[in-house]
Amino acid sequence: MTASAVSLTAIFAIVALGAAIGFLAGVHRRMDLEQWTVGGRGFGAVLMYLLMAGEVYTTFSFLGASGWAYSRGGPTLYIMAYCTLAYVVSFFILPQIWEAGRRHGLQTQSDFFSMRYGNKYLAAFVCVVGVTFLIPYLQLQVTGLGIIVSVASFDGIGRTPAMAISVVLLAALVFAGGVRAVAWVSVLKDVLMVFAALSIGIGIPYIHYGGIGPMFAALARARPAHLTMPGATANLGHTWYISTVLLTSLGFYMWPHAFGAAFTARSANTLRRNAVVMPLYTITLAFVFFAGFTAVLVVPGLPNGDLSLLTIVRQSFPAWLLGVIGGAGALTAMVPAAIFVLTAATLFAKNFYRPIFAPAMTDDQVAKVARAMVVVLSLTSLYFAVYSSTTLVGLLLLGYAGVTQFFPGVVLGLYWKRVTMTGVFAGMIAGVASVAFLMLTKRDPFFGWSAGFLALCLNFLITAVLSLLTPALNPGTRTLPGSGTRETAGWSSSGRKGSLPG
Repeated sequence: MTASAVSLTAIFAIVALGAAIGFLAGVHRRMDLEQWTVGGRGFGAVLMYLLMAGEVYTTFSFLGASGWAYSRGGPTLYIMAYCTLAYVVSFFILPQIWEAGRRHGLQTQSDFFSMRYGNKYLAAFVCVVGVTFLIPYLQLQVTGLGIIVSVASFDGIGRTPAMAISVVLLAALVFAGGVRAVAWVSVLKDVLMVFAALSIGIGIPYIHYGGIGPMFAALARARPAHLTMPGATANLGHTWYISTVLLTSLGFYMWPHAFGAAFTARSANTLRRNAVVMPLYTITLAFVFFAGFTAVLVVPGLPNGDLSLLTIVRQSFPAWLLGVIGGAGALTAMVPAAIFVLTAATLFAKNFYRPIFAPAMTDDQVAKVARAMVVVLSLTSLYFAVYSSTTLVGLLLLGYAGVTQFFPGVVLGLYWKRVTMTGVFAGMIAGVASVAFLMLTKRDPFFGWSAGFLALCLNFLITAVLSLLTPALNPGTRTLPGSGTRETAGWSSSGRKGSLPG
């Protein structure tokens, strides 16, 4: 067999095994809306860990991080900082979000806003913004899968056919088993991800320089500026670094899929334990960086830094190992892509289409619309993946700048009784509009600051000021939408369950 055939066989075998696990996860389970979106709210510590690791560590971690280490240098280290700080944030807010979900039957992020602020148009806006900024993240996974199959097959299969096949497969995975399928496929994905990261992070520097230390010594001699700020860039200095770390650590669990994953947990303590152990997984990213830094010297001049990891792997390892690493990379794209599609489709059907256009729809009808949207969103992501040339990290930062604008509404809704719907809605609109303006006019960073972070500051300011200027519903109380009852603003003050609009 040729090297290309060996590599492709390994990739296809791993992807087929992952798909089989996903399909079997949905067998003998009725995929109603509750099972499809939150897995019956019964995930324990292990399955919760695997689900969140599957969502968080994506093609961005596999190709994007090494690509930025290759093309940007020092600024790439923001990834290690924000991933760790985000779990500190999650320790405090996710158990509160879970408690709200348990008491009020929440399934999506928009459900939270609808129940807390009692306005279906705010919830619909959250849905539209969430779906809009999930599409670049979904595009990132599809693009990365195309790169993996193309490079690992020694260019035997083009990117576009590879991306088309992957989109069909991930849509089928979502149809078959919903969020439970994603969690179980994450078992295989995480085992292979750790194996791949250790293999390339230790093996590649050793093969070319005799170890990680000698590799960095060689890089410091040849490209000393690459390891400092702003690295190989002109404008990603310390101000950008700090503001971007703050933006992304606060926005980490504002992604609709990560927010919704909290509802799948068995208990609030499951989420707290998860926050304690999840940083251990971040260690694997350091090994991915080592490969990217080695590639700076071994394969200089690549037109796209996202190609660096698999290019140097292809030069350094036998075809079968390239196939295993490529298969691991393929699963790091498929697993999160499946949950992104599921989340976005559910948001659209449940929190936009039903409350605005068809309030009488049943949950079964919502599930049917959501499944139709899986196809629409998958094809949309495929279109952008084929015709867009944005880097993987660039796509991620675009998404973060948008979804982090939910943070004021969430954290103030949890901990400040005085916050009002008017303040949250106005602040969110201002934040999203600022992000759109600064990024579409290529003003990111803006005077050295992350555009998304500046928009978040404006969002917080407007939310706080308008909340103080507009009358509260009633000091210390809120009305549960659709229930006609009142209870104190604290999430844990009453066991009474209110109904959600629509």
